[in-house]
Amino acid sequence: MLINIRIDYKIADIETMESSYEKLDKLNEKIHEKIDILEEVTLKTCNRYEIYLITEKDITIPTTTFIVETNDVAINHLLRLSSGLESMIMGEDQILGQIKNARKKAIKEETIGPKLEKVFTKAIHVGQAIRKNTHINEGGVSVGSGAVELIEEKYGSLEGKNVLIIGAGEMGTVVSKALLEKGTNAIVVANRTYDKAQQLALELEGIAIKFKQMNETLNKIDIVISATGAPHALIDKERLEEYISEDHRKEMIFLDLANPRDINENVKEIGIKLYNLDDLRYVTDKNKERREQEAIKAEAIIEEETLLLKNALKQLEISPILSKLNMEAEKIRKQEVEKTLKMLDLDKKETHTVIHLTHSLVDKMMYNIINNLKEAANNNDKETIEHAKKIILEYHAPQE
Repeated sequence: MLINIRIDYKIADIETMESSYEKLDKLNEKIHEKIDILEEVTLKTCNRYEIYLITEKDITIPTTTFIVETNDVAINHLLRLSSGLESMIMGEDQILGQIKNARKKAIKEETIGPKLEKVFTKAIHVGQAIRKNTHINEGGVSVGSGAVELIEEKYGSLEGKNVLIIGAGEMGTVVSKALLEKGTNAIVVANRTYDKAQQLALELEGIAIKFKQMNETLNKIDIVISATGAPHALIDKERLEEYISEDHRKEMIFLDLANPRDINENVKEIGIKLYNLDDLRYVTDKNKERREQEAIKAEAIIEEETLLLKNALKQLEISPILSKLNMEAEKIRKQEVEKTLKMLDLDKKETHTVIHLTHSLVDKMMYNIINNLKEAANNNDKETIEHAKKIILEYHAPQE
């Protein structure tokens, strides 16, 4: 059974998301206690947290907080997700990289197995194919470009503005590059890992500063964008009151793209204009109508690929049976050939003929068995497959 448990921006605002991570982890722990989990992949981004599980037995997960989908529905969701159809900004490319990273992490931690490996590999392939064969991502849409759109809507032209990027990770990089195209004259990067800050600043022709130098820089900044992985808020009103003049505060915009949030809501009390991931929902998407047309093409590709994946997973169900069957048949064939050849005085050509004959006999005997198992898999005939598992996987060839 394939299970997807998730919470995302569609059913939760940023505050609810923050408080739900620990709850989802605890729910997952309870599932692990109740039933054997064969495979697992987790996907966590700024606006979603998803867990994919493979279980031996069916299980009901009682929850009203999270979305729970299984088997075909869960597969369809992941393929839509990799294609950008489930993103806050339709067609964005960042999610595809995040899915790749989730798969790599699961491989490293050895929690992924043959089924989720096939599912995630297919999802990545589908995401790439849709971006290649449709215009779903036209214009380089991303959360980063959406963030810039939001700032422009609130601030006006960004040309000549000084921007402070806090966090040189994936999100900070995406936002920085989108801002650079808008003519910002200085991008100052603050990050706990100074080397990463230097690397990004060099790429953007900006200035890198150490995290502890950030306070002295704030009074020269027009726009602050924070996107770190810190577990708690980095900026609050006390810090800003001390380092930013009252007049300058009114002219600044703060955008918090972190989850959990980097900037305490109390900064609004001192006149700071603060926006977060929730506000990105309402960004004017100039190309949305065109991408919705492209989404129809994407849906057709997903439907076709979902069918192929379902069939591949069905065949995967019987692959251990077929492997064992072939191994045991070959073992017996070799044993009998060796006994026969010892009793006969054959030349090289005659020996080859006998070996070829035994291969042919085994193939013909196995043909109907293999086809019947494949048909059972295609028809989702679990009873036949279970009987085959019991007979074949528990069978041991006679030893000499």
